[in-house]
Amino acid sequence: MAKVNIEKKILTKNEMKAAEVRERLKDVAVLNFVSSPGSGKTTLLENVLAGLKEKYKIAVVEGDQQTTHDADRIKAAGVEAFQVNTGNACHLEAVDVERALDTLGYDLDLLVIENVGNLVCPAEYDLGEDAKVMLISVTEGDDKPIKYPVMTRACEAMIVNKTDLLPYVDFDVEGCIRYAKGVNPDLEIMTVSCRAKEGLDTVTAYIEKKILEKKGK
Repeated sequence: MAKVNIEKKILTKNEMKAAEVRERLKDVAVLNFVSSPGSGKTTLLENVLAGLKEKYKIAVVEGDQQTTHDADRIKAAGVEAFQVNTGNACHLEAVDVERALDTLGYDLDLLVIENVGNLVCPAEYDLGEDAKVMLISVTEGDDKPIKYPVMTRACEAMIVNKTDLLPYVDFDVEGCIRYAKGVNPDLEIMTVSCRAKEGLDTVTAYIEKKILEKKGK
């Protein structure tokens, strides 16, 4: 008698929790922002969410190993935020998002997750998001997309930040985009400078598109 091997993928605890979060947020746009430390995620969100909060109900989950500095900044910008301190952990998990939502509530148009600064571990963890958005700055290497290909493939969009510093650093924007597209041809790419207020409208438009998609508009 022939032996038949049956393989069944068993969801991990995190994946099951992420599925629960996704179901509860089925009408909410959820974006998971990832980057190395210091790439400018919080500054970008301060700038972009300032306009969107006038039209939509928004909340932010802030992930850091320690302090409430980033959540405090988002709250000062007029957006609800919940700080998750992970201690020794280098990423957020779906249970952290669920815990934040117990305070923030589910009556939202947009939930932004600002993950712990790390381009490795967060690539593997589903948080119930609709898309991951990778942020890199020109003060980092332009080869970031190929040095962290798992994250590049996991993301729907990539934002190149701090372009006002291009005259002072050795960073090839077009080369960076070629690297990124080589790993993920479907990656949507935006370039911005929060200091010079350049390119922010493209990020705003991208986020608003995600909100409207969830509303079926």
